[in-house]
Amino acid sequence: MGPIGRALRRSLLGLSGLAGLAACDAAEPPRNAFRATGELIAMSGGDGGSRNACFTCHGLNGEGDGVGSPRLAGLNAGYLQRQLDDYATGRRADLVMAPIARRLTADDRHAVSAWYAAKPATLTANARGNAVGKSLYHRGDPKRGLQACAACHGVGGEGQGPANPPLAGQPSGYIAEQLTRWAKAERRNDPRDVMLDISRKLTPAEIDAVSSYASAPSGHLLPIR
Repeated sequence: MGPIGRALRRSLLGLSGLAGLAACDAAEPPRNAFRATGELIAMSGGDGGSRNACFTCHGLNGEGDGVGSPRLAGLNAGYLQRQLDDYATGRRADLVMAPIARRLTADDRHAVSAWYAAKPATLTANARGNAVGKSLYHRGDPKRGLQACAACHGVGGEGQGPANPPLAGQPSGYIAEQLTRWAKAERRNDPRDVMLDISRKLTPAEIDAVSSYASAPSGHLLPIR
């Protein structure tokens, strides 16, 4: 084969290789397609790394660990995304969640929030009723200007709208920790500082009592007659 033939052969092989690459690119879905549902973020941690995958603390189905990691399944998608956004910006300080949220893109935070919101919430019977917690939850304390929890979080702890998440089925230790953080102004991402005001009017013993009562699954939180 002469020089011209060899050059022509090389050109044809090059075109063939480019066509093959184009075919591979067309067949391979874009990277975002694997992340769009949010499940990959929950199971792999996305850009936060596998050690920070959501399921390692919040369970395979977002059920929480029953101790300090809250249930995510069934929570409002807007509420979940707001928390992740606030972790990322520092409005909600947390040594564990803040670095994770900052390494997720806005699209990832949106996708994983929607994925958990679509999961069914499985509530385990955990009723630990107490008179102090029950009274604070349903009545508050008008003498101290203390609003009842039920006014925002529902009579059954089911939550009301994206700004007022359900408390039923959340670990009592997690609820108590958040109230304590609000009281110390370590958490400041509640609308109009409502939780800051409420938490500062509660004693540590009252925080424990109302957290234990509020954590009981919906249906066990019976209003006072």
